[in-house]
This record gives sequence, C-alpha cells and structure tokens, in this order.
Amino acid sequence: MSSVVKKRRKKIRKHKYRKQMKKMRHKNK
Repeated sequence: MSSVVKKRRKKIRKHKYRKQMKKMRHKNK
C-alpha cells in the first residue's frame, strides 16, 4: 500500500512540476 501511495504522489508531483515549468517558460518569454 505504501508503495502505491508513494507512486501516486510522485505522479502528482510530476504533474504539478510540469505545470509550474510551463508557467515559468511563459514568464521567461
């Protein structure tokens, strides 16, 4: 169970990070 939660958390974190990167790119441009 712990492993599954960790995996899910990692996925969510990645998604958030990707969204932030997109915003940062727009700001840089």
